[in-house]
This record gives sequence, structure tokens and C-alpha cells, in this order.
Amino acid sequence: MEYIYAALLLHNSDVEITEDGITKILKAAGVKADKGRVKALISALSGVDIEEAMAQAQPAYAPAAMAPAAVPAQAQPASAPEAAETEKKGKEEKTEEEEEEAEEAGMEGLSALFG
Repeated sequence: MEYIYAALLLHNSDVEITEDGITKILKAAGVKADKGRVKALISALSGVDIEEAMAQAQPAYAPAAMAPAAVPAQAQPASAPEAAETEKKGKEEKTEEEEEEAEEAGMEGLSALFG
């Protein structure tokens, strides 16, 4: 996702989107840039009118969906701290490989988003 944000930052600044530009932005943000991903992004964006793509893009979520639903007190679990701890442990168990697969899937969807 940070690769796309870097490209959008360059675009918003009216700067040509280049491998070097994206790499510099990622480095400034403390992210080690993967040359293959940078090249793939540049390739995916070649010939794409980003302004048009952004105008046609639909939000991935509805703003109303962001508001948390009110949960009645009697519907809450008796051991909320234990449930929160279990959920936290489950999130920590996600491996780096799963994260990379998710990011690769997001990069594949990039071509559909921009043309």
C-alpha cells in the first residue's frame, strides 16, 4: 500500500512518477523499497490517467459502516479482557508470509484499479 501512496504523493506534487522518486519517498518513510515491486508499480501505472482513475474509483467502504454499532451491556461478554487478549494473540500469530501474500494480492488488484 505504501508504494501506491508514494506514487499518489508524487502525482499530487506534479512530479513525474519514477522508480527513483518512489524509492526516495519510501526510504524517507523508513520503508525498505523492493525494486521488483517498484518496477511493477511503474509498469502498472504506465499510460494510466491517474486523475481519471481517481475520479472513477469508488470508496472501498461506506462511511456509515465506519461507525461502531452500539452493543447493549448485557450482550457484552463477561470476560472482555480475556476476549481482547485472545484476539490480540490471534493477530500476532499472522506470519510474515501471509502479509506478503496479502500485499501481492493488493498489487494484482492495482491493475484493475488503474486500467
